[in-house]
Amino acid sequence: MNATGKRIFLLLICAQALHSLEEYYFSLWEVLAPARFLSGLVSTDLSFGFAVVNVTIVAFGLWTYVWPVRRNLSYAVPLAWFWTILEAANGIGHIMFALASRSYFPGVYTAPLLLVFSGFLAMQLMRTSQAA
Repeated sequence: MNATGKRIFLLLICAQALHSLEEYYFSLWEVLAPARFLSGLVSTDLSFGFAVVNVTIVAFGLWTYVWPVRRNLSYAVPLAWFWTILEAANGIGHIMFALASRSYFPGVYTAPLLLVFSGFLAMQLMRTSQAA
């Protein structure tokens, strides 16, 4: 992955961190059953469980950037594609939930960031595969 792709990957993870903060601030676990379920697996205090799950997700993203992506390890590109697809789906999902409810849905404000950065990262990853 080239330097531009690496920077975009880091921006995507930073966008996910902001997205997680928005979801936490507006209590996503109260309106989305899967978030409530995952939070409950960690703690009976759902807000704490949600925070732990999201800190883990962002930490995994930062680890992916620091270890395989920055070092150009063999599994960096597949992991970057994993994050690209995950974050694009996450962004689309939040926008769809907001449209379906015709109101604010936790995470919808930062969802466009996920879509923009995952789109740019996908373009960089496709250029990388074409060059190889």
